[in-house]
Amino acid sequence: MRPVDPLIKAIKDGDEEALKTMIKEGKNLAEPNKEGWLPLHEAAYYGQVGCLKVLQRAYPGTIDQRTLQEETAVYLATCRGHLDCLLSLLQAGAEPDISNKSRETPLYKACERKNAEAVKILVQHNADTNHRCNRGWTALHESVSRNDLEVMQILVSGGAKVESKNAYGITPLFVAAQSGQLEALRFLAKYGADINTQASDNASALYEACKNEHEEVVEFLLSQGADANKTNKDGLLPLHIASKKGNYRIVQMLLPVTSRTRIRRSGVSPLHLAAERNHDEVLEALLSARFDVNTPLAPERARLYEDRRSSALYFAVVNNNVYATELLLEHGADPNRDVISPLLVAIRHGCLRTMQLLLDHGANIDAYIATHPTAFPATIMFAMKCLSLLKFLMDLGCDGEPCFSCLYGNGPHPPAPQPSSRFNDAPAADKEPSVVQFCEFVSAPEVSRWAGPIIDVLLDYVGNVQLCSRLKEHIDSFEDW
Repeated sequence: MRPVDPLIKAIKDGDEEALKTMIKEGKNLAEPNKEGWLPLHEAAYYGQVGCLKVLQRAYPGTIDQRTLQEETAVYLATCRGHLDCLLSLLQAGAEPDISNKSRETPLYKACERKNAEAVKILVQHNADTNHRCNRGWTALHESVSRNDLEVMQILVSGGAKVESKNAYGITPLFVAAQSGQLEALRFLAKYGADINTQASDNASALYEACKNEHEEVVEFLLSQGADANKTNKDGLLPLHIASKKGNYRIVQMLLPVTSRTRIRRSGVSPLHLAAERNHDEVLEALLSARFDVNTPLAPERARLYEDRRSSALYFAVVNNNVYATELLLEHGADPNRDVISPLLVAIRHGCLRTMQLLLDHGANIDAYIATHPTAFPATIMFAMKCLSLLKFLMDLGCDGEPCFSCLYGNGPHPPAPQPSSRFNDAPAADKEPSVVQFCEFVSAPEVSRWAGPIIDVLLDYVGNVQLCSRLKEHIDSFEDW
């Protein structure tokens, strides 16, 4: 074991006489150790007020000296909750507002530890209640985040500003709303804090409360006149985020106070967000409130998705949510509005129930993709690898004739274009996409092994057609066909 330093032992044991003897014998007790700690710091840390007073009297010039972490004796006494040491230092003239390396003051640490007595002592000795600590956070921000009403009262009575903002424009009331501290919120509102405060990103206190699903906070803010029509930097309203989160109760609170005009200007309907996250109950509430089921995503928002989706219906189909799909269709959703038909997505999923719903509500069974043009319906292209699905679509009237209307007939064919690996890949901006013939598509390596059975099924649903030279060549190359 390492030998115990007699000086540290004397301080730990509160042996004032041993300290006095060392000072009389000429030992320098104002010399820091390798961490920058003085005996004064040790006494404050261990709560030995008697030893602290001996050292204060012997070395008054060290009272505000800092460790390498820039911690003063006042800071250490506060952190450890040694109130008698804290009081002794302050009465001896110690500076209360010196922060550590992390820019945290003794008052901030007292609030962090919910030590009301330490806060009271510091405020009584003129600690700055509005000192901006790391990232502009104040003692009041910290006490609000901990819902500590007693400390908040001491701070406000001591001059703390309820509208102080941190580096992100966040006020104490915003913190209370964000963290769901209802009592702190009531306290701040009583002292005149702005209910409609917004952070640097324009998010309001109400928006944050909705985002974090603090229902009672939302209810209180609205009762105090909070504006439900303030948008954040992305143009979203509290109703948007509540719908995205799927909080039915908050959505119901917001519906009567949300401007439909503001919703339209945002470029995204709450229906989109509810459908995207499979929040069926919220979807029902929005539809009951008569939100337009066919409101499209704004082009700049649609561009965030590879498939350029724009309808709430598309989100429901992509999620394979049959209930939401049916709900939207029953409320008048148009299944033919998106760049890529939701029917094609349903075919990709292989969901017969969704396909039937879409077709029953007018989906075009011969859908094409404008960005990836084919000479035959894209529905056939999507169903090719599942013959039973292909037959299902053909039985419902899908048009197979274009598959055999080749531009080149019995003549030579140009080299086949390489098919895209994904149907939602965007074509190159500098050239028009070429129209893909059926014979070209089934000749692609990833489809060719299915070509015979596919052609066989299609021939059952078309009249007397001629196979082009490429289809003949392709079929002839497989003996089994």
